[in-house]
Amino acid sequence: MEVLKMRWIIVLGIELLAACVFGQDTLKSKPSFFEGSDVYNGRRFMAASALGATTYAAFSVGLYNSWYKNYNQGSFHFFNDAGEWNQVDKAGHVFSAYFQSHFFYRGAKWAGTSENKSIYLGLLGGMLFQSTIEVMDGFSEGWGFSLTDMSANVAGLSCFYFQQKYWGEQRITLKESSWPVNYAQIPIISQSGNAITTLDQRTNQLFGNSKMTRALKDYNVQTYWASINVHSFLGEGNVWPQWLNLAIGYGAGNLYGGFSNEWSSEGESYSYQSDKRYRQYYLALDYDLRKIIKKKAALNAVLQVLNLYKWPAPAIEYNTLEGFKFHLLFRS
Repeated sequence: MEVLKMRWIIVLGIELLAACVFGQDTLKSKPSFFEGSDVYNGRRFMAASALGATTYAAFSVGLYNSWYKNYNQGSFHFFNDAGEWNQVDKAGHVFSAYFQSHFFYRGAKWAGTSENKSIYLGLLGGMLFQSTIEVMDGFSEGWGFSLTDMSANVAGLSCFYFQQKYWGEQRITLKESSWPVNYAQIPIISQSGNAITTLDQRTNQLFGNSKMTRALKDYNVQTYWASINVHSFLGEGNVWPQWLNLAIGYGAGNLYGGFSNEWSSEGESYSYQSDKRYRQYYLALDYDLRKIIKKKAALNAVLQVLNLYKWPAPAIEYNTLEGFKFHLLFRS
């Protein structure tokens, strides 16, 4: 649903906090504030808990006041949004649940909590954040509690859980990339013939009119990735660079409405069928920034944040509108 458009603001806020507090150094000879504790540390656990609680409270209050209070509220109900936005929003739910669970896991490890407990605390934190959004949706008349959103949340949590539980590391990292585009001033006449709009005006209405808000909100320019660290799958002694990944991506295009390119605005109805909605699939090179610099705790913590973003790299695209394409440096 549309409130998930705020996720990158929340992503960056939470992960920057994590970088400051939960970064871990790989050198054990010189323990630092950024290192995870080898034994349980009560003060650290309280500090991590306070940070998590404060972040959750700020997230919940901020989300309600900036979004939900502006719309009519009603009794709790369900809403089937499985077909919205060519499921790009569902990919966003998977990504958000994944990184949030990893954030809480890192906080627990920083405090010296056991591996098993840290994993379950990670799951609990990620589910709490995502479920809050869904419950608020459930009381909002314009939306509703979405079972498909919750399924996507569980998929993201599971991606974190099974890797950490059985591999002891995140060999497959979920990422996002986005790059704003300019939309054409193509005139679109209302069905009554009494009004005219354009794609640029429609996308301004949906996604905002600044490049920053477009990058954060526009489903047409968002791509979600599963970035695979090949080196970790090849076994000890292999020569594949530790920092070079292969990534599988998914996106969509020509989305000017949730379910279709038909909408209403100021009492007028519009239909734009000139550009068919389509899906995009990618195979690309990627960089695992966590593997580039391991000996600097603070810097490695920052790289943990930057590693959530899929940086430009060569890619092969297949889309349902034009077929195969090659990108020398794909950036969205």
